[in-house]
Amino acid sequence: MSESGSMYLLHALLLGLVEGITEFLPISSTGHLILAGHLLGLHDEKSKLFDVAIQTGAMFAVVWYYRDRFIAIFRSISNAEGPVVERQESIRLIANISLAFLPAAVLGVLFGKAIKEHLFHPVPVAIAFVLGGVIILWAERRVALYPQSVRVEALHRMSGLDALKVGMAQCFALIPGTSRSGATIIGAMLFGLSRQVATEFSFFLAIPTLIGAGLYDTWKYRDLLSWADAPALLLGLTSAFVSALVVVHWLIRFVSNHSFTWFAWYRIAFGAIVLVSSYAGWVVWHA
Repeated sequence: MSESGSMYLLHALLLGLVEGITEFLPISSTGHLILAGHLLGLHDEKSKLFDVAIQTGAMFAVVWYYRDRFIAIFRSISNAEGPVVERQESIRLIANISLAFLPAAVLGVLFGKAIKEHLFHPVPVAIAFVLGGVIILWAERRVALYPQSVRVEALHRMSGLDALKVGMAQCFALIPGTSRSGATIIGAMLFGLSRQVATEFSFFLAIPTLIGAGLYDTWKYRDLLSWADAPALLLGLTSAFVSALVVVHWLIRFVSNHSFTWFAWYRIAFGAIVLVSSYAGWVVWHA
């Protein structure tokens, strides 16, 4: 981010809001940040690092929303004299989250640089938007036709293999525009998890994923940042936290009675608009 002063802070606020609103919806926060950044003229290396860093704010929203549950989990694990069943369920959940985190973490380290170099651009993002929307429509249709395929109705019923499958699905989110939450939720539903369980596990999986990505990129490209960037970074983190907290609270209730079809059509329409505007020259998207 190359500006200074109030405009610099305004852009940080806007990008934080975009991140928080889109992170946990199946519409790709990274894709929206790339498109927003290009429209704002923010598409240098520091801007890409800023996008990754403010994802931590959205992660803290999940931690805060489920704070009582996390406290209970860690208490049950640390209390050797407590209920055995609760301790086993807590250990299983932590193990499943850790297992699901590994595939994308490994592939991200191995191919992250190449992905950012070739795919962090508006047109590839728009194509991923459209394709992802089509896949969501297909997946929702399949789930509606075969409701009996749901076999996991509670988080503690997930097996290690279930977690690993969701982790493999998360790997597709390394492609910007795919959506981390979309890949994990839709993938989990196709693997037999209920919509509620798939959504909650996706939220929990976001914690190590976003922390890992944020710390890795911040350390790797630390020379791009200075103390002068601290106010904008703090503002972006805060706006991402607040907006993500609202979205998480709303989405948990939404998935109880709704499918993700509307998000699929949004993805297709938005991606089509970007592609058409690029082809027609209405918007000059930076390469």
